[in-house]
Amino acid sequence: MSALSSRRAGAPATAGDSTARPSTATALPRVPPLLLLAPILAFLAVLIAAALAVLRMSFGVQGNEWHAFTLQNYVDLGDAYFLRSLWLTLRLAFQSMIVAVVMAIPVALAMARTQSRTARRLLLAGVLLPLLVNLLLQGYGWLVMLGPAGLVNHALMATGVIERPVLWLYREHGVLLGLIQTAFPLAVLPISSAMRAVSRSYEEAAATLGASRWQTLRHVMLPLAMPGIVSGALLVFAYNASAFAVPLLLGGRRVPMLAVLVHDQVAPLLNWPAASASGVVLMAATLAVMAVSQRLVRSLQRHAESRS
Repeated sequence: MSALSSRRAGAPATAGDSTARPSTATALPRVPPLLLLAPILAFLAVLIAAALAVLRMSFGVQGNEWHAFTLQNYVDLGDAYFLRSLWLTLRLAFQSMIVAVVMAIPVALAMARTQSRTARRLLLAGVLLPLLVNLLLQGYGWLVMLGPAGLVNHALMATGVIERPVLWLYREHGVLLGLIQTAFPLAVLPISSAMRAVSRSYEEAAATLGASRWQTLRHVMLPLAMPGIVSGALLVFAYNASAFAVPLLLGGRRVPMLAVLVHDQVAPLLNWPAASASGVVLMAATLAVMAVSQRLVRSLQRHAESRS
């Protein structure tokens, strides 16, 4: 009785006691938030420093990039050849963006709504496969496929669509095909994530009200997944506006996109200030187009919400 009373009075339990309570775990030390953000902040600092270095070099003079200061590099960009190259770059990036997003919507819908985990993984692997292959290898693959005796011409002639081979290489439509294929995963992944976040109850409610699958997709899924669609479109546009390997291999000097022009100014001519000015203009034009597109989409969404 005395032992039992002492146990009830709060005496410490022995290791062999089965009724002893487990000891509380020691609390982990609190990590400062800035320490967790240190890697990404360091990476962003390197990118910002590189961007500032390019901006400063764009005001330099060839052979004296860091000490001279002039605006002549930007004045020279008013040349008709550069303006055509800038317009060609933005146009091909915009066209590839539209085609890639239209093609990505059914693939993203299949990835978001398929019930089979195996099928979802196979679709994801097929989408991610181009990202695992080097751009140079993909470009050489397109060289083989788009040649006069390549797979594309053979398929079109076998089906009777064309009678003679089409010249795809060193043409804008050949470069456009390469841009669409290489940037296609960047459109699928954000759209698929946005569609997966849309609850199935919305589709069931639309079907209960008599909506067809096309009406459900047009009036329910696409408006709710619009943030992902816009994100995918902007990713494709920014990626293709700065593309270099695909335009160089498939277009050569006959499709002078701006990244190829910057390479020509650096490699043979060693004109770093002119190349830096071209890169700054390309970055500014891309950011301007993306900002205008985002504002336009937001205004359209507000107009649609006000009408509804």
